[in-house]
Amino acid sequence: MKIGLYFGTFNPIHIGHMIIANHMAEHSDLDQIWLVVTPHNPHKQKSTLLDDYQRLHMVTLATEDYTKIKPSDIEFKLPQPNYTVNTLAHLEEKYPHHKFALIMGEDNLNSLHKWKNYEIILQNHDIYVYPRLHSGEMDHQFANHPKIHRVGAPVIELSSTFIRESIKNKKNVAPMLPQKVWDYIDSGSFYRK
Repeated sequence: MKIGLYFGTFNPIHIGHMIIANHMAEHSDLDQIWLVVTPHNPHKQKSTLLDDYQRLHMVTLATEDYTKIKPSDIEFKLPQPNYTVNTLAHLEEKYPHHKFALIMGEDNLNSLHKWKNYEIILQNHDIYVYPRLHSGEMDHQFANHPKIHRVGAPVIELSSTFIRESIKNKKNVAPMLPQKVWDYIDSGSFYRK
């Protein structure tokens, strides 16, 4: 089985994440998409994150009705901060019959050369890239790389940061979130301060 790993803090998960994940599940050769909830992204301040299990719960709520999209807490059990190369090695050991690929936006592809052991990732794993409006110039080494697959997914310019700020400013963000996720955020009064 070929699994596409879509990493994120999902703080919170929103319809943009779900549109991309579903597009990859339905319009690529990936059999399943795992939404890997990152407890601590080395590039983000941990203090801005909702509790790990609350974010995992939101991803679980968002994916319940999708047979090809699954939540994953695999990084909760690994040393912090999480590095993708270590997570991939752990997954390969735990699931030797699966083949793992990465899903990322063009903006992340442009900073891939800064990732820990990115050469090993590229050597051993396919990368499925979805378009972003503001992705900047592509690093020439990735332009025609055989392991990098561009997928013509819809361009979604929606961020969790925007959603958190909007909630804090008492704006209605319900259409930007899966209904069950919005209900959970609203009932828990998350992101209001």
